[in-house]
Amino acid sequence: MLFQLGLPNEIVIAYGRDEQKVLKDTDCAWQDLRVELKAQADGLEIAVTADDTPVRFLALRWSLPLPEDALFLCDAWERSYGELQWRSLAPARTMPWYFLMLASGVLTGFGVKVRPSAFAQWRVDPKGVSLFLDLRNGRDGVRLGGRRLAVATVVAEQYPLVERSALSAAHEFCCRMCDDPLLPAAPVVGANNWYYAYGDISRESVLEDCRYLKNMSYGIPVTPFMVIDDGWQAKHSPNYNGGPWNCGNQRFPDFPQLVNEMIAIGVKPGIWLRPLLDSSPDIPKEWRMPIRDMDGRICGHREALDPSQPEVLKKVQNDLRQLVSWGFQLIKHDFTTYDIFGKWGFQMGSWLLDDASSGFADQSRTAAEIVGALYRAIREAIGNAFILGCNTIGHLAAGLIHISRIGDDTSGYSFDRTRRMGINTLAFRLCQHNAFFAVDADCVGILDDSHTIPWECNRQWAELLAASGTAFFTSIRPDALTTTEMDKMRQFYRMATSPTSAEPLDWLQNNLPSHWRINGQERIFDWFLDSLEKSDLLT
Repeated sequence: MLFQLGLPNEIVIAYGRDEQKVLKDTDCAWQDLRVELKAQADGLEIAVTADDTPVRFLALRWSLPLPEDALFLCDAWERSYGELQWRSLAPARTMPWYFLMLASGVLTGFGVKVRPSAFAQWRVDPKGVSLFLDLRNGRDGVRLGGRRLAVATVVAEQYPLVERSALSAAHEFCCRMCDDPLLPAAPVVGANNWYYAYGDISRESVLEDCRYLKNMSYGIPVTPFMVIDDGWQAKHSPNYNGGPWNCGNQRFPDFPQLVNEMIAIGVKPGIWLRPLLDSSPDIPKEWRMPIRDMDGRICGHREALDPSQPEVLKKVQNDLRQLVSWGFQLIKHDFTTYDIFGKWGFQMGSWLLDDASSGFADQSRTAAEIVGALYRAIREAIGNAFILGCNTIGHLAAGLIHISRIGDDTSGYSFDRTRRMGINTLAFRLCQHNAFFAVDADCVGILDDSHTIPWECNRQWAELLAASGTAFFTSIRPDALTTTEMDKMRQFYRMATSPTSAEPLDWLQNNLPSHWRINGQERIFDWFLDSLEKSDLLT
C-alpha cells in the first residue's frame, strides 16, 4: 500500500565545529552549503553540496502523530547482540537504518535504501518521526570540496495485515530498500571449525572436518562448504589473529594441495581472514588508521589499516586474490567494522563515530562512503567466489556480499550465548533473508561428546535453523555425535536444502520466540533446557 511520507516539516544541517542552520526549503543554499530534497518514484532523494565547510549532520523531521498503542522494531548498526525486540514508544531509542511500526493491524516501514552515503538513524516520539544522517569522516565533518553528495533515499510504506503476517510485510519492506541483492543460486550449507577448535587447527584436522561434514550431509542436493576459520595464518597466536595473509603457518604448508584434497572429499573450500589487520613490517605506518589531535593534525597511527587509502584497498584485494588463486570458493571476511571504528556494535550507542574514531587519511568522503568502497573492492577482487561478511554493516554491504553473519558469535560452550546471538538474531532479522543477502545466524556448536551444551538444546537450535531456509552451518568436533544424533543431523541438512519456511509467532511478546510456524505447522521450542549450573551468570 502506497504511503506518502511527504516532505519534512523541518530540516537542520550541522557543519563546522558546532554550528547549525535551520533550513526552510527543500532546495536551500546557505553560505557554501546546499541541501536538495527531491521526491521521486522510488523515494525522497537527499543530496548535499559543500565547498570548504565541513559537513557533519543532516536532520529531517516529520510532524506525524503516532498511535499510542504502536510497537516498534528496528535494525542494528552491524551484527545484533541479543537486543532486538518489538518495543513500545521509546523516544531516546536509537533505531539504525530502518524501523517498523505495528498498530491497528497495519505495519508501516520507515527507512533509507541500502548503501547510503551516511550512517542513518531514526527517532520517534508522540509528535513525529526524525531522521538523523551522519556525514562525518571521523569525529570531524566531511570536506566535500564542491562535490555533490547523494546522501540517502528515504522510503516509507504501509502494509495492512489482513491476509499476511508482520514478518511477510517486513520482508517486503526490506525488498523495497534493496533493489539488487547479491543472492546465492542454491541453499547455503556447510561447516566451520571455530566453535569446537577455537583456532587449534591443522591440515589434518581440516580434512577430518571435511570427511565428517560429508558424512553429516550425505545425500543432499548441493555441495556443502567447509570453512577454515582463524588459526591457519602465518602469525597466528593466542594473542594475535591478523595477517600476513599470503601464506599459512607450519600446520598449513600447502594450501593448493589442501584445497584439492577438500574438493576430492566432496566439499567446497572456504576460508576466513581479517583483512584490515596485518602486522607485516614492510607495511608503511601511513597506511594505518590515523590518530588526530584536536586541531585535526595526525599525531599517530592505530594498528588497523586505513581503507580510505587506495594502497590499502589494493593490498586487501591482492590478499583476497591470493586466497582465490589457491582455490577457495568462499571467503569469510571479518572484523572490518571493529578495525575501522574501534568498537563492537553493542558499544556504539547513538553513532559509530566518536572521539576515538579520529577519521581517515582521506577526509573528502564520509565514513559510510569509505566503508562501502571497501566492500566494493572486496567484491571486485574475489571474482566468482562467495562472500560471507562477518562484523560487516549490513545496510552498507547489501548487494555486495552473498551471505551476512547477522549476529555476534554463538557458542560451543554456552547455550545462553546461542540464545542471544542465534535465536534472537534469527527471529528479528529473518525479514532480511533474500532481501538484502542470504542471512547467516551462525553455527550449531558442539564442542565434545560429553555435550558441554546439552544435545537437546542444540538439536532444537539446529532444527529451527534448518527450517528457516537461511544459511545452515554447524561446528561439530568429529565423532562428537552418537549414531542417533548423527542421523538427526543428516535430517537437518536435508531440511536445510529443501523448500522450507519458518516464522516466529510470539515475537511481539518474546525476544526469544519459542512459538514458530514451520512449513505451515505450529511448533513450540523449549530454549531453557540447559541446567542452571551452566548459566553464564555463574562464570
